[in-house]
Amino acid sequence: MARENLNDLLAFVTVARAGSFTKAASKLGVSPSALSHTLRGLEARLRVRLLNRTTRSVSPTQAGERLLANMAPHFEEIESQLDALSEFRDKPAGTIRITSGDHAANTILWPKLARFLPKYPDIKVEIVVEYALTDIVAQRYDAGVRMGEQVASGMIAVPIGPEMRMAAVGAPAYFAKRMPPRTPQDLTRHDCINLRLPTHGGLYAWEFEKNKREINVRVDGQLTFNGVTQILDAALAGFGIGYLPEDLVRAYIERRKLERVLEDWCPPFPGYYLYYPSRRQASAAFSLLVDALRYRG
Repeated sequence: MARENLNDLLAFVTVARAGSFTKAASKLGVSPSALSHTLRGLEARLRVRLLNRTTRSVSPTQAGERLLANMAPHFEEIESQLDALSEFRDKPAGTIRITSGDHAANTILWPKLARFLPKYPDIKVEIVVEYALTDIVAQRYDAGVRMGEQVASGMIAVPIGPEMRMAAVGAPAYFAKRMPPRTPQDLTRHDCINLRLPTHGGLYAWEFEKNKREINVRVDGQLTFNGVTQILDAALAGFGIGYLPEDLVRAYIERRKLERVLEDWCPPFPGYYLYYPSRRQASAAFSLLVDALRYRG
């Protein structure tokens, strides 16, 4: 294959994944117009249209989808093998991209990275905070961080944190006006602060369990957020009951800025895991990071 075809195929994969010439051009270090010209040249040589173009977005055609599915894994394998060469350098090096929710990023990743990174100045870590259950292979992440039960099959999962519990909490001022709930079903008569899950676009159903009895409750209220920090702020301000990780609210409960309810309905569950594709060829930098993040109890 001619070298220009290989470069142009890489350009196609980048555009198809980004869904935008502007974003893809930024990643490749070229102008959007030059990238558009490159893709038109590739389509002309292949004599098939690969991309549907509109004024707002770019998406693969049926032929483009097929080419993307077949070519993208090969580029990923090439990148993985190049990264693996870092073990032959005097110092481990490379950039590692991780997707994570903000709670895990703040309480698990950052404290460990703060100790890890000074030891390895040639290793770079990019953390992208999001709540969507991202396809880490399609989005070209090296790894993701999610709850244990949310890890997709076919992934290697490494525990990086202890077991967790959720806590239903509200401000004393809120409970001064409303009778605290005694059962999860009572929450339907309260103002609750919702969490929207971007993957499915729906609201998170609060999950409770007691004596092996599981209950999911759809709550309602004036406020909905897509992050736990904002839910905490709203609960502290007296806007209703929030359902948050216990470690995030423990200090506020101890200082009596929040009151906990339904504690006996909130058993522990598996905490955060770092996950990555089982076929990934681990570089020295990646292996060191995984070992540094691993939870050892």
